[in-house]
Amino acid sequence: MKKKLFAIFMAVMMIATMGLFTACGESDTSSEGRTFIMGIDPEYPPFSYMGDDGEYTGFDVEVCKAACEKLGWDFQVFGVNWDQKLMQLDSNECDCIWSGMTILDSMKDEGYVISEPYYDNEQVLLVKEDSGLASSKDMAGKKVAVQLGTSGESLLNEDMADWAATFDETVTCDSFLKCFAELGGGAVDAVFVDAPVAKAYVAENKGYKIIDEDLGAEQYGIAFRADDQETCDAIQGAVDELVADGTYAKIAEKYPDIVNNLLFLQK
Repeated sequence: MKKKLFAIFMAVMMIATMGLFTACGESDTSSEGRTFIMGIDPEYPPFSYMGDDGEYTGFDVEVCKAACEKLGWDFQVFGVNWDQKLMQLDSNECDCIWSGMTILDSMKDEGYVISEPYYDNEQVLLVKEDSGLASSKDMAGKKVAVQLGTSGESLLNEDMADWAATFDETVTCDSFLKCFAELGGGAVDAVFVDAPVAKAYVAENKGYKIIDEDLGAEQYGIAFRADDQETCDAIQGAVDELVADGTYAKIAEKYPDIVNNLLFLQK
């Protein structure tokens, strides 16, 4: 009898231990109740930013929240340091980077799982209206700000290095808001920035303009860890459902400055 009770006890302990390991390890992406943590740039309107109510919002945030609702997942937002975003993803501080993130070949080469592209973007120059600056050629001898860790910084260091060499100085800041503050205070002459962010800033702030010249075409996507194709597929599938049932378009209507460049609405 004692042997039988001991065997039952050991079986129960094994089941409990297996459950503990499951709880502490990676969660099953197909099960309801998972907590999904979205990594964002917290200062990147209209895709991700802090709303007047103190909650994160923006196009990407709203789409991710709706996708999690489709999947039955709990939704959380984590504000990353954009220059360190992939390190924070790798250290499991978040489950993806989804915040107007440019798809780069270097990320694919490093093994990151990338979603389908969902937005066509370009880089532009933001200047003061009374600056007298009208084209990229006018940047010679000027100071230009760019955010650290962005595709804009990569372009200035690589494909557009010859152009950047004509600047008096390239000033790097850890957020677009700091870049804009440098411009507003006269510390720089222009900001090299993503077009939708520049449009959002001009709409809210008088005295600025965008130079009508596209300086670098790119596409946005969502990045997941190298071993996380399953999560990428689950999120992509949920987004596809949002497109099919019209929810995606309804969210996009709130952000007219970006709606025409959303690839899922052009299919």
